[in-house]
Amino acid sequence: MKVILKENVDNLGHIGDIVKVAPGYARNFLLPKGFAIEATEKNAKALEHAKRHLEYKKNKVLEAAKQLAAKIEGLSLSIAHQAGADDRLFGAVTNMELAEQLKASGIEVDRKRIVLAEPIKQLGDFTATVKIHPEVSATLKVAVTKA
Repeated sequence: MKVILKENVDNLGHIGDIVKVAPGYARNFLLPKGFAIEATEKNAKALEHAKRHLEYKKNKVLEAAKQLAAKIEGLSLSIAHQAGADDRLFGAVTNMELAEQLKASGIEVDRKRIVLAEPIKQLGDFTATVKIHPEVSATLKVAVTKA
């Protein structure tokens, strides 16, 4: 079944793409959630008009992502954790904890979008990558101190 995407869908395509998907996937997920419309002849003609609107929406989403990235880049999180004598943490700082800290500072980011090379298990300064948009990612500075 061919559908026209109205939203960016991970591992499928971007706004305005015509993609072929399994009928059940389209019928049960994409169409009810409003992520896509069926690619009929009528919809294909309307796509030309909609492409301009979707391009505008795509640019708006990209601009919002860039603004959020700028906010995150300017932010430096400080996390106090229990640590032993040799500056090793009891436990680890995870992306879930970083997401909570970001939420406390007014930035809502899904924890799955925060990428740590490995869990932070030492005191010190670290960086984490936040993938906001397929084209935009930000670097988050994290300082882990002794509680």
